[in-house]
Formats: sequence, C-alpha cells, structure tokens
Amino acid sequence: MTGAPFDCLIVGGGPAGLMAAIYLARFRRSVCVVDAGTSRAALIPRSHNVPGFVHGLSGTELIERMSAQLDELAVARVQAEVTALRRHGDGFEASWNGDAHAASTVILASGIVDTHPPFAEWRGAVADGVLRYCPVCDAFEARGRRIGVIGPLHRAASKALFLRGYSRDVTLLATGQDDQKGATPELRDTGVELLFAPDLHLRRRGEGIEAVFADGRTMPFDMVYPAMGAEVRSQLAVSLGAEHDTEGYLKVDAHQRTSVHGLYGIGDVITDLHQISVAFGHAAVAACNIHHSLPRRLA
Repeated sequence: MTGAPFDCLIVGGGPAGLMAAIYLARFRRSVCVVDAGTSRAALIPRSHNVPGFVHGLSGTELIERMSAQLDELAVARVQAEVTALRRHGDGFEASWNGDAHAASTVILASGIVDTHPPFAEWRGAVADGVLRYCPVCDAFEARGRRIGVIGPLHRAASKALFLRGYSRDVTLLATGQDDQKGATPELRDTGVELLFAPDLHLRRRGEGIEAVFADGRTMPFDMVYPAMGAEVRSQLAVSLGAEHDTEGYLKVDAHQRTSVHGLYGIGDVITDLHQISVAFGHAAVAACNIHHSLPRRLA
C-alpha cells in the first residue's frame, strides 16, 4: 500500500466530487480525487441552472473553474479508474493503476452513464444542443420547438408530459416491444402524439434531428430527448454490500451515508434528479459530516 492514508478518497471528478473536495480541503483534510475522465457534466454544452452565470456556462468550463479552485488548495487529483474498493481496518483500501491506497472515508461521486438511442452522431448532436438529456435543465430553452422524446413508454411518458408544458408539438417515440399495451389516456388528453417505433433510429438533418422508422418514413425534430435509462456507476459500493434500489442507485441517509460505515454517496449515483445544484448540496452535507466524524485536527 502506498503513502499515508487519506482522510477522504473521492471517486469521481464531476461537480459533486469536486465540490466535496473543495469543502474538505478547506477543512484542512487530506483528500484525493480519482477521476476516470468520463464526467457526464462535461457533455453539457450550456447550463442555465448554475447560480450567478446569467448567460449560462458549459459543463467543461464549470469543471475547469472548480479544478482551478482545487489547484489553489493543493488537492491531490489522479486521472485513473478505481478498479476495486475493500474494507481495510476501520477504513478502506482502493486500487488504481495497479497500486493500493488507504483512506479513512470514501465518497462515491461516480455518477451515471446514459443509455443512448440508436444514433451514430449522438456526441456531436449533444454538443450542438439538439440531443438533450435533461428537460429539467433546459426545457426553458426548448419553448415552442418541435420536440421528440424517445424511449420505452414507462420511461419516456413522464418526460414527454413535462415537456408538453413548454411546447405544443411533442411526439413520444415509444421503443418498447410491448408499449402498445400500456398507452396512457394522459398522453392523449394533453396532446402528446404517441408513435410506436421499436426499430427506430436517428440521424442528423440540417440543424435538427430526423427520426427514421423501420418502413423508411422519416419525421424531423428541432431536438430530441432520449429517455432510455442509464447505468448507475455504483458497483464499488455495491461490492461492499451497500444498500441500493433495483436500478443501482445507492440508498443514503440525511448525511449522505450509505449503509456501509464511512462510505458516502453523492450526486447522480444516488438520485435520478440529475442536477448540478443537487450534487453541490449533497457534497456539502457529506463533507461536513465527514469532517466532524474524523479525529479533530488542531492548528
């Protein structure tokens, strides 16, 4: 095992993990942030929900600004993937780059990976703001546009209904094999067009997106919101026996503590309300609790 134990190891370098690191560093705790470089926030072309940025800012810019704060605080940061997490005495032992590292506490801020629709150009479409994953974040900018929502009905219906509050032209492209059995009157009553298209794929068309059906028909949209679920990156915690729901989201208490003593969960790994402001709140709560749970540090 290399080096002295950290007070806290933070797995994940998105907004949640970086905010927790800022708090803990200012509490004069030894912190290491290990980041695999796959933050979902880095894909955000512009967020308008971060307070103080009148015209919004990109996810990349937010991460760069927060990283600069950590540089000022001399926080250790490593670009690597934590491949294993084990109990070690009263704390933990984490492995990355072939070495083992000890920590008294661990914060899992590893987030989620969205399931993308059948769309070869999805990454460029996200950057251009025509493929969007979070209507809570950006439906305000989609007002009055022609909107498509794609995914199995049980996931996509609520997103389509939410977006109907911003546009009269919302079409739900249901991709589930049995979706025709589960159509809800609420979609019809609110004017959401429902099409069953299990073999649908998407492609770019001008400044928007085109849905291509199995029979060759096409339908253009200004923007499309996938609702196809996500992989919750909670495996490290689950391997230690942490309680979680059926989708993999970790269960935590009011202090962000998982059922494993000393292990905390923050951000998207514990909730399907994928918001930067929520991640910040989780981070502050977890960091304060960790600081008070560790032996007092005197000047």
